[in-house]
Amino acid sequence: MPRVKRLVKKRRADEGDRHIAARVKSRRLHLGLSQSELGEKVGVSFQQIQKYEKCTNRIGTGRLFQIAAVLAVRPGYFFEDPLSQITNDRERLGADIFDQFCASRDGTALMQAFVKIRSEDVQRAIAACLQDLGD
Repeated sequence: MPRVKRLVKKRRADEGDRHIAARVKSRRLHLGLSQSELGEKVGVSFQQIQKYEKCTNRIGTGRLFQIAAVLAVRPGYFFEDPLSQITNDRERLGADIFDQFCASRDGTALMQAFVKIRSEDVQRAIAACLQDLGD
C-alpha cells in the first residue's frame, strides 16, 4: 500500500518564539556557557543550540524544561518580560530591544561592568554618553 504524505504546514517562529530564544541565549551568556557546553548538557549538538537561539528551529516543551534545568531557572523564566518590572512604558523601551541587548555578548559584558560601578554619577555619565552615541 503506498504511503500517503501528510501536508503539514510548518509553523514559523513568532514573537513568542523569538522572545524565548533571546532569553535562552541571554541566560546562557550570563552563566558564561558556550553553545557547545549547553548542548552537551542538554544532549544536543551546538548547532542545534545555535538553531534554537536564532529561531531556525523552535524549542519544544520538553527541551525547554531540560534547558531550564541546565541554566538553573524555572521554565517560566523564558516567558517572563524583564521590562515589566522596570517600566510600564512598553512602547518606549520594548522587550525585544532588551532581549536583543541581553542576548549579545557585548550587552551582557556591558551590563556586568555597569552594575559594578559604585558611583551613580559615573553611571549617569556613562548612560548619557551612550545615549549621545546612539543618536
